[in-house]
Amino acid sequence: MSTPHVPENTPSSPEDSIHDGRGTYDVVLLVEQALTSVDAEQVRSLHSEIEDPVVYHVLLPLEDAAARIEATLGTLGAGDLMAAPALAMNDVDIDALRRECEEQSSSDLQQTLKAIAAAGGTAHGKVTSEPPVDALAALVTAVDAREAIILTRPHVVAEFFHVDWTSRARRKLGVPVLHLIEHENFDEQASGSGEGVSGL
Repeated sequence: MSTPHVPENTPSSPEDSIHDGRGTYDVVLLVEQALTSVDAEQVRSLHSEIEDPVVYHVLLPLEDAAARIEATLGTLGAGDLMAAPALAMNDVDIDALRRECEEQSSSDLQQTLKAIAAAGGTAHGKVTSEPPVDALAALVTAVDAREAIILTRPHVVAEFFHVDWTSRARRKLGVPVLHLIEHENFDEQASGSGEGVSGL
């Protein structure tokens, strides 16, 4: 009975060293908004000792136009709604708002790729309309990524709504998952003066 063939390039292979200069060390980044130069430099610093070429694969979820409208309406208090004229979804140009969301997401992605390149990294990326964790899991598998990093916005509301990205990703992926807060340096995240950092 023959034993199954295990490709040399799988993480389980003892031959697969991240310091042998062969192959690439692939990292998938799930980002909620454009990374700043500081964000990009911090991400790059996590892999400074890896000798294999590090390649970043960036995923940026497309903001849903209808969700943006609902979020805007949700910020209005009951008194505001009572005093304001009736707001109808029909009065909003959903197609125009969708185009605006697509353009903003595309711009954020290009800014992120440029920031990583300026920090000395190699990056590819795409905007996705798929559920973020599903898209992350699919890309991790597709590129045989060694790790995933999830970067979310630095305010409490976003953390409340998106922290499940990290917990769901940790349950779904077979690679280490690190959660960082965008636009905060490591010291702020570690000291508690910022929103925090979590890893597995």
